[in-house]
Amino acid sequence: MKINKYEDISQIDREAKKDYIDRHSAFVYCENSAKMGEKFKVKVKVGDQYKHPDDPDHYIAWVQLWNGEKMLAQANFIEGALGNQAENLEVDFYIVPKKNMKLIAHAFCTKHGLWQSEEVLVEVSE
Repeated sequence: MKINKYEDISQIDREAKKDYIDRHSAFVYCENSAKMGEKFKVKVKVGDQYKHPDDPDHYIAWVQLWNGEKMLAQANFIEGALGNQAENLEVDFYIVPKKNMKLIAHAFCTKHGLWQSEEVLVEVSE
């Protein structure tokens, strides 16, 4: 399966391409440091400037949070979970880190496939 990745949309001329890339891309939001053994919040948002559809044949089916090659969590969605309106899907994951992390999010669009976020480094201290 092809993995689509975010491109800096400020460098793209065509509005339709900016919309397509942005609304499918996953973004990871969290602090860049955490305490070992303490609950740590990670927000994953699909889309930033453009909203993704929530139609019967075109919606975000799931969002995953990975630390390197290990999946930490997954949230599943059905069509209509966002009220059948275009919206930026957001998921808050709470994890308990044991060591430094390289966080990546994946989002799966039922029409346009798998999308991967940029990597976010989190330093974990005792």
